[in-house]
Amino acid sequence: MTNKIRIIGLFLFIFYFYNLQAQQVDYSVVSISEESGIDFMQVTNPNDYVCMPLVKRSSAGVNWLSNRILDISANGNNIAFLSFRNNTTNIFIKEVSKQGSSIQRTNRSNVFDFNYSPDGNYICFSETRGKTNQIFQTDATNGYVCRQITNGNQDYSPIYSFDMKNIFFTRKEAKGVSIWSYNIQNNFLSNYTSGMNPCPLKNEKAFICTRINNAGKSEIWKINYETGVEECIISDPERSFTSPVISPDGKWILFVGDSKISGNNFTYYNTDIFVSHTDGTLFSQITYHAADDLSPIWSKDGKYIYFISQRGNAAGTANIWRMGFYY
Repeated sequence: MTNKIRIIGLFLFIFYFYNLQAQQVDYSVVSISEESGIDFMQVTNPNDYVCMPLVKRSSAGVNWLSNRILDISANGNNIAFLSFRNNTTNIFIKEVSKQGSSIQRTNRSNVFDFNYSPDGNYICFSETRGKTNQIFQTDATNGYVCRQITNGNQDYSPIYSFDMKNIFFTRKEAKGVSIWSYNIQNNFLSNYTSGMNPCPLKNEKAFICTRINNAGKSEIWKINYETGVEECIISDPERSFTSPVISPDGKWILFVGDSKISGNNFTYYNTDIFVSHTDGTLFSQITYHAADDLSPIWSKDGKYIYFISQRGNAAGTANIWRMGFYY
């Protein structure tokens, strides 16, 4: 197995993952028995050079970056992802129904994460520049003319509100990590509350986000910024959860959590995909593979989940996969 790790600016993305523990698990299979009945389809190939969030494993557990690096166009026909080519990281687009080549959409140095606008006309993204991250907006058709919209030292994880009046994002400062918004109409910035990975809700002035508790575990919270009510909806003393995404019908939350595989004198930690209702009920783990399943998103009709994983490749090469959602 070849160890190929791409280092990008302040943050890291992995294309080929390898360590001593990984030699004891099998990435080559597409699915395992716990995933029986689920159809998996590989969307990309190794020549797409799909980026994958950094995953760090140790004997005590696993940590991972929760940057949003996968999205789907408003019409559901194109999937956008980050790709490392020619020593730069950019957004590339690929038609879901075709196995052709991907098309470069931005011409930057180190794009860190991004989000399609609800109408499909724009993309907002964060870019790493030295030790800073700022957020930009560009046209989804060509992506070469960009407008910078924040000036913080560490601004990332941008996402549009459903009415496209605001771009929510995460800002890291000396005092901690908090959620902000940029008003597209008047250029105002607003600071809401502590947290990261904001995901706005459609029919109320609220968002789902990630927070780290006093024990160091990440939880999923619902924040109503009109009433001020803040509610923890997903928490586990033994696990962390990140990257929440609301389903198109507003009923489900998709998110990433850590898992543990145990054997004879062997313990291996990885990341899997989980789902629950927006109130935290019907909590379920839906992937169980030894590979890291990350950055999940919904198809526009809610029937499928797209995600990044090394599954199906013995060398641990990351690709985009699609799985059915049957709940």
